[in-house]
Amino acid sequence: MLQTQLSWPALATEAPFWDALARDVLPAYVNTCRWFAGKARTQTGFAVTSVHTVPTVRQPAYLLIVEATYAEGESEQYLLPVTLLAANSPNEVPDKGKISPLVCGNQEGTLIDAIYHPDFRTALFEAIRQNTELPQPDGSLTAVRGRGLAPDDTQPNSRVLPVDSSNSAMVFGTPRQETYFLKLYRKLFAETNPEVEMVAFLTEEGGFEHIPAFCGTLGWNPSAGRPITLGMMQRMVRNDKDSWMQTGDYLNDFLYAVPNRLFTIKEDVFDKVELLGKRTGQMHCALYQPRTTDPAFAPEPFTDEYRQFLIGRFADLLDRRYALLIDNYTRLDVPAQRLAWVFMEAKEMIEAFVEEFRTRPLDSLRIRIHGDYHLGQVLATPDDFVVIDFEGEPESTITDRKIKHSPLKDVAGMIRSYHYAVSAKLFNAAETQGISPEHLQRVSDRWFYLIRDTYLDAYLSEFGSPHPLFKNNNEINFLLLVYLLEKAVYELGYEISYRPDWVKIPLKGIIDVVREIEKIRISDQGHREEVPMLQTKLLNG
Repeated sequence: MLQTQLSWPALATEAPFWDALARDVLPAYVNTCRWFAGKARTQTGFAVTSVHTVPTVRQPAYLLIVEATYAEGESEQYLLPVTLLAANSPNEVPDKGKISPLVCGNQEGTLIDAIYHPDFRTALFEAIRQNTELPQPDGSLTAVRGRGLAPDDTQPNSRVLPVDSSNSAMVFGTPRQETYFLKLYRKLFAETNPEVEMVAFLTEEGGFEHIPAFCGTLGWNPSAGRPITLGMMQRMVRNDKDSWMQTGDYLNDFLYAVPNRLFTIKEDVFDKVELLGKRTGQMHCALYQPRTTDPAFAPEPFTDEYRQFLIGRFADLLDRRYALLIDNYTRLDVPAQRLAWVFMEAKEMIEAFVEEFRTRPLDSLRIRIHGDYHLGQVLATPDDFVVIDFEGEPESTITDRKIKHSPLKDVAGMIRSYHYAVSAKLFNAAETQGISPEHLQRVSDRWFYLIRDTYLDAYLSEFGSPHPLFKNNNEINFLLLVYLLEKAVYELGYEISYRPDWVKIPLKGIIDVVREIEKIRISDQGHREEVPMLQTKLLNG
């Protein structure tokens, strides 16, 4: 139990209290939290490095900046809002929100995660609505309202979404209609979160309507250093499900026909895929703003620096995946082993293709993109789509997430997602047990190629030809192969480590790209004897 002679409002500057919290309570509590990313690392301690006061209607809440340190690697910063829940309070708090029993002066209660107290949630909402700046001992907390927040929406009802993830989510509105969604970022980075930049730009400059409208942000501006994003508010979106689930539903009809040797895709499926391709193209058109005054979003060419960045990252990724595949080869089933062997035999060809990216003339442009684009990042409304989660690649640094790429990187992510959807459905269904893997592969390929081409055609039709983002079809094909290869090789590591039965999915994606690389080699310059051709005959054994 934590104890202090001071009252709760007097604790803001009481360093011994926060030191005791960090030493005696946080190690156990934080490791139970879904948002804490350091569970697998050897921890050496926690420290409360900053305490920010947020006034509420009855008592202050405190935003704690908690530093986690480790035996190896860099430390991490997390956001933990706390408040005192009185012993006789009628507010119900789930166990995961209770941090420790607490005695403050003559008041007994429980130290809780403040997101579970309605007064704190209201205080955050009102701060954003009123463009509030709260001075702190180290800089200030700054709340900024966006266009999507109506100025007359005051003090709505609120609740915490019961979803465990890397961030915390609160919703605001009436019991009949929840209107706003506030995401509180838990793991903090020493610069503006890319999601805030992307959503604000798309809403206020790009005019892209198929995202939850930007309603505001909460940030910390320290006395020294760059601003740190703490939270972002958007409009709630009424949706049936995400596009991964919707695609799974469409695939059920296809799946049930496969055992009867029927190939069926409803026209509705093509309509939805075309619409998603169109919305993806519109999103990238909105991000392409050559007249913007914001350098973070100004289009850029394919510079030597960017080429080296991508080549270096991919070369490292490829080496690690080859090593992982060799170490785990005997764990794979026979079809996966055949694909793995072709992948390993194609190593020189892949390396030559990646090296070609260094010098190949490219007149296409790069822009900011979604960065983690797949079916799970698109909400399906009754008659349209809404794109969400613009934070970028989860494993990348904040700086790397803001690097500009060809928008075809997003397209590659969605294409790979469709490949996963059909492969996972067909190869893991009870209805297809007893059907040969070779037949299932042919059937899934037919579905995937039709859907891929439908999506890609609808996407490119939004730009016209030529367009500054895509100089010509040759560059489109080349860049799309680069990003498809990178994505599939990236996926391979997760499947080897956690789902070896699924390894054939990214391996098949890699082999498809390698076959296309061969076509480019033959059409561009003919076969080079020093780089062996792909041994696809191994797949037929």
